Amino acid sequence: MIIKTIKNIPGSEITDPLVFQQRRTLIKAMAAMMLTGTSIRTGWAEDSKPLWSAVPKSPFSAPELVVTPAAAAKNYNNYYELAFNKEDPASLAQSLRIDPWSVEIGGEVEKPGTYQLEDILSRHTLQEYIYRFRCVEAWSMVVPWVGFALGDLLKAAKPLSNAKFVKLTSVQQPDTMPKQRGKAMLDWPYVEGLRIDEAMHPLTILAVGMYGDILPKQNGAPLRLVVPWKYGFKSIKAVVKIELLRRPPISSWNKFAPNEYGFYANVNPDVPHPRWSQNSERLLGSGFFTPRRQTELFNGYGEQVAHLYRDMDLRHFF
Repeated sequence: MIIKTIKNIPGSEITDPLVFQQRRTLIKAMAAMMLTGTSIRTGWAEDSKPLWSAVPKSPFSAPELVVTPAAAAKNYNNYYELAFNKEDPASLAQSLRIDPWSVEIGGEVEKPGTYQLEDILSRHTLQEYIYRFRCVEAWSMVVPWVGFALGDLLKAAKPLSNAKFVKLTSVQQPDTMPKQRGKAMLDWPYVEGLRIDEAMHPLTILAVGMYGDILPKQNGAPLRLVVPWKYGFKSIKAVVKIELLRRPPISSWNKFAPNEYGFYANVNPDVPHPRWSQNSERLLGSGFFTPRRQTELFNGYGEQVAHLYRDMDLRHFF
């Protein structure tokens, strides 16, 4: 496949001083929610603004997109550590322990270490990213995430020149995750990977919130990856470990069914899944008679990311 190369996104960032003033308040609010397991909205006046209503919009966001209703996005989840259906994770996830939370960063870096989530947040400016999200199962949604660029976190660890790939690992908590406890389907914990240039791209983020509030547990709290031009299974939930490697990691779904789930997992309507077409997608939260949306190459982010795959055959490297 020949990919037309279009200019890259500018690398500028928006920083609002209000974010810095509120950061400690936000961290305390997150800690309180994690400790009690209750909603960040509990006890607030009905007319209270969402926790992150003042967070600036990312220049890489797409404000023209129609956002999926929050209830739909929060109650239709793939979280195979908990259940194989879409409805049960919302309730089963509430037993997950997410406080305290730390992330280990290691591998081919100058500054390996383990960092508490509140320390990570204190060093990064949160922004809102309105992104398309496309599942490999041919449904999609539009989510306003709150987070920060994964690349900024990796830069702080100072990757070595031989670091070519990034491996991310999810939490291992079999006492609260039924499918982990039963060792069902995949080899747990869940693992995903990116090329380092994909990980460093400004569209790639680590999310801590959605819809202006704290990220729900069933959506990957307290910290998940979001890569909007790839199928959703790449956007690993509940990240506890990040490693920079010389060689590509073996990701969970690619290991389980390599003919169905490629390492790259770029959204590509011209490469069908072995059991269904990827030409179109069902919009989550839409009515029964709503037409399916035509799937776009790179999920509509080709202008920003096509140059990453300029000389690659995307049918072979799917």
